[in-house]
Amino acid sequence: MVYSGKLTLSSHGGRVTYHEITQQVRDIVGKSNIKDGICVVASPHTTCSVIFEEFSYDQNSYGYEYLQVDLNILLEKLIPRCTTEGQYYHPGPKHIKVGLEDFKGKISPEAYTMLNTDAHLKSTLLGTSETFIIENGDLQLGLVGYIYFIDWDQIRPRDRTCHIKIIGE
Repeated sequence: MVYSGKLTLSSHGGRVTYHEITQQVRDIVGKSNIKDGICVVASPHTTCSVIFEEFSYDQNSYGYEYLQVDLNILLEKLIPRCTTEGQYYHPGPKHIKVGLEDFKGKISPEAYTMLNTDAHLKSTLLGTSETFIIENGDLQLGLVGYIYFIDWDQIRPRDRTCHIKIIGE
C-alpha cells in the first residue's frame, strides 16, 4: 500500500527557517493506516533540507534551538551567505537569463532572487530527504528524535512544500 501526504510551510525570508514537523508527519502516518513500512519525508526544493535531529529545549532570541544555532554557525563558516554577484560562480549570466526570460517570473521574478547559491550548497550537503521505519503503526524516532524541514534560502518569504510518502502494509 502507498499513501501520500504533503505539508505547506511558510518561510520567513531574511534568515534560515526551521520547521519542526514531527507531529504533522506522525499524523499523516496515522491517517495512512500502514502498520509496517517506511515513511519518506522529502523536499522538492533545491534550497531546502529535511533532517533528523534531537530536539534542543534551549532557544536563542530568534527562536532557533541551540543545535540549530550551532548548525547555522558551522555552515556559515563552510558556506558563507551569498550577498553579492560574483561571490560564487553560480548563478552565471545564462542561468539568470533562463530564470528571468524562459520562466517568465514563475521561478525568479528578479535577478537578485537567484543570489542564493549558499542555500543550494547547504541543501546539497545536508540532503533533501529522510527515511523512517514504521513498526506497529508508529514512526520509529527514538526518545529524542525530531524531524525538521529547513529552508536555507533567505532571499524572500514564500510557501514551501514537504512531501510525505508512506509505503508498507
